[in-house]
Amino acid sequence: MTNIRIKRLLPFLLLLLLAACTPSGAADPDAAREADTAPAAETVPTADTPTDGEIVQLVYQDWRTDWFPGMAQEMLDEFHRLHPNIRVFYTPDPEDVPGEMPAMFTAGTAPDVINGCCDFFPAWAQAGYLLDLRPYAARDLNAATIAEWDEAQYNSFFTADGLHYALPKYHGALAVYYNKDLFDAAGLPYPADDWTYDDYQAAMSALTADSDGDGAADVWGSTFDPIYDRVQIHVNSFGGHFANPADPADCVLDEPAAVAALEWLRARIWDDHSMATSLDINRLETRRAFWEGQVAMVEDGSWALKDILTNADFRVGVAPFPTGPAGHATLSTTDGFAIAANTAHPAEAWELLKFLVGREYGLAMAEANFLQPARVSLVEEWADFVAADFPERSADLDLAAFADGQLRGYSVTAEVFANMQGVRAATDAAFEDILTLGQAPAAERLRQACEEIELLQQ
Repeated sequence: MTNIRIKRLLPFLLLLLLAACTPSGAADPDAAREADTAPAAETVPTADTPTDGEIVQLVYQDWRTDWFPGMAQEMLDEFHRLHPNIRVFYTPDPEDVPGEMPAMFTAGTAPDVINGCCDFFPAWAQAGYLLDLRPYAARDLNAATIAEWDEAQYNSFFTADGLHYALPKYHGALAVYYNKDLFDAAGLPYPADDWTYDDYQAAMSALTADSDGDGAADVWGSTFDPIYDRVQIHVNSFGGHFANPADPADCVLDEPAAVAALEWLRARIWDDHSMATSLDINRLETRRAFWEGQVAMVEDGSWALKDILTNADFRVGVAPFPTGPAGHATLSTTDGFAIAANTAHPAEAWELLKFLVGREYGLAMAEANFLQPARVSLVEEWADFVAADFPERSADLDLAAFADGQLRGYSVTAEVFANMQGVRAATDAAFEDILTLGQAPAAERLRQACEEIELLQQ
């Protein structure tokens, strides 16, 4: 068992796993809703047994990062051993996934099995590009499997009309990385599990510094990516939303709670000058600005863990997101696996998808690049991989900060409008004007963004 501070979550892990082992009738009705809404009369195709050596060929598309293709191919060799009648060809994502994939779906040239996330994934489902998994899931997924996944993440893979379009790939959660050496030098206590936005602001101000004495800050207290879901976490913590939970065609980003969150962020950047913009850090990737010492804290995900531990030359800490005026929230990413609606081989594609969301594939991603597993039963093994690769750097590293939202039920996912096409462009432009450029009052600019988004819903 690793010395990484995941131990405080073991009681919660045990409770979740015990719940997962109860009879299916005891499962949470929301978490198991695909069984309730699956078309009862639909016949679900099954993968054929090979006849006369016939092989079904599938194309599987996934990340093009340096570490992923080799790991994926090694795991596909195991899939081929288990399914000798199916041959899977791996292809990397195109350079511009959101921009290029719709044309491929329309032309019928999209891969059979794909990965996706974020705002473009539900947009694909809304457009009819993805296969409805309800009948397959109702047949093959039991309550114990479903209970292992973050409820917020799992439920995000349903459209408003009930279509079930994906299953979880991994569980990416946001937290706050911090530089322990800078905290010590400033005489500041490390962030506590129950720290607040006031605590966060105070720490940012205390850690912002002019290290070269030229009269301008060159070390900032914190930074983050001002994009859709990263801003949403703050809005949710202040009690606001992007989309009206009762009406996904109604934009509420211009309502008081959301405006207050954006104004809080704007004030840290433009009034206190304690939070860096992308221009301040020369448009570096935020995690790199952290390990290069330009910021004392960074809001980033568990997916950045290996990069940060590899490159930082200081002691790294991890804290949960601060508790906002309306409570606690953290992001659960919507990275998942789906099947193209026009695949010629849905049964075989489903067999591959089940393999991709299985235990062994999850552990392979966790070992290769520390991706936090979607299955809660694998969290402890994930922590062991981190400890094995970084025994000294990971000592007392609180990885529980990443798992906390899933296990304690405060994870949220990117909010989805009735029509997501074009929404991200409208919000990103508004956030750039308010936060990066400081050119617009939050309330007025958010009102304009909502007008644009609501026009898209018509």
